[in-house]
Amino acid sequence: MTAPEQHPQRLRVAHLNPNSPTPFHLRPDEPTRTAIAQELGVDALSRLDFRGEMRAHGSDGWLLTGRLAARVTQPCVVTLKPVRSDIDEPVRIQFTPHARAPEAEEIEMPDETVEPLGSFIDLTAIMIEALSLGLPEYPRAEGAGLAAPQPEEPAADTRRPFAGLDKLLRGESGES
Repeated sequence: MTAPEQHPQRLRVAHLNPNSPTPFHLRPDEPTRTAIAQELGVDALSRLDFRGEMRAHGSDGWLLTGRLAARVTQPCVVTLKPVRSDIDEPVRIQFTPHARAPEAEEIEMPDETVEPLGSFIDLTAIMIEALSLGLPEYPRAEGAGLAAPQPEEPAADTRRPFAGLDKLLRGESGES
């Protein structure tokens, strides 16, 4: 990644300036992109760029706005051939001390753009989450598709499905 002094990967909330935006720009190097690709289960991650800014939002919250750009290679769901996809996603997350992490086993899903505010904001984790949400679910190679299902042959006589059952129950065979 680029030098941590110039572009930190984690922002300490106490050091953020509420009067001006704090810009960020993450461009992971090749070994880091390879590790992220393995974590997400994609074949390759040839480009990954996450940039934006953090600014004060309301009296006690922060707003992250940014853009994620990536190029991933995934296997086609039909042919398993490599499929290259370009991802360009806006990212917007509001951090507030009033949001709480879910505690129960069965919960109602809260607004996904609102996160609890802690001591740090992990830009790398946000980048990886945005990338995982932006990945194509079912990548397909050009021209790949499934054949249309063939209609089944109808049964010979479907109007009386139990017509010979009484003979079978009496032990008679239907063969003469």
